[in-house]
Parts: sequence; C-alpha cells; structure tokens
Amino acid sequence: MSIKKTGSAVWEGSLKEGKGQVSTESGVIKDVPYSFAKRFEGESGSNPEELIGAAHASCYSMALSMIMGEAGLTPERISTEAAVSLEQDSGGFSITKIHLTTRVRSPGTDDAAFQEAAGKAKEGCPVSKLFKAEITLDAALEN
Repeated sequence: MSIKKTGSAVWEGSLKEGKGQVSTESGVIKDVPYSFAKRFEGESGSNPEELIGAAHASCYSMALSMIMGEAGLTPERISTEAAVSLEQDSGGFSITKIHLTTRVRSPGTDDAAFQEAAGKAKEGCPVSKLFKAEITLDAALEN
C-alpha cells in the first residue's frame, strides 16, 4: 500500500524580508504565514520546525497506540510533545535533535511492557524513520 499526502508552500521575497504561506492538501492548514522572523527571531507564528514537531508527535502517538494494542495494552490517552532543535552548523542549519515527551494513561499497564512499546514506537514511527537527527524519548505512565 502506498499513500501520498501533499503539503505546499509559497515564498515571496528575500530570506530576511520575505514571507510565505504554507498549506496542506486537506485544508486543515491553509495559507498559514511563515517568515524568517517567525523561524529565527521568536516572532509569533508558525515555522517548519513547529510543523515537523506536530507531525512527529502525532505519528508517534498513533504508532505507540498500535504497538501497545499489539502487546495487549490499552491506552486511554496518549499525549506527546516533540521538541525540534534547529542548530547552525558548517553547512547552514540542521535539525539535530528531536526530543519526544509522552505521557500515557493506561490503567493496569506494567511499566516495563510500556517502556518496551514506547521504544519500539520511537524506532518504528514513519516520521522517526525520516530523520537523521538524534531522537530521544521520555515516556511515562500517568495515573
């Protein structure tokens, strides 16, 4: 099975003075503005790293749900945050690290079984497989 989804972006102008809009095929994200200031200077608004973080967090949560289910574990709620680190290097900028923090409510789940599932999800999530960046994980069960 092959699935293709489309995202698009338009950029106008120079790097520092220019501006762009990003959209998704579904229309959930439509003409959301982004710019140098939003990406590098803390101006409010979206940027590619934020979108990558949201994509990774959502993919990881779904993968964890699947792997827990295959192990006979039932998650009631999975909450995941992906902190994406963009750093300047000799070649320009690179995404060097992504730290996943996930909190899961799954009554009666053994922590060792949960940690195993969490690690498998980190390695097996399709978005994780996309990156050459270091991916770290802090996974914990909630009461």
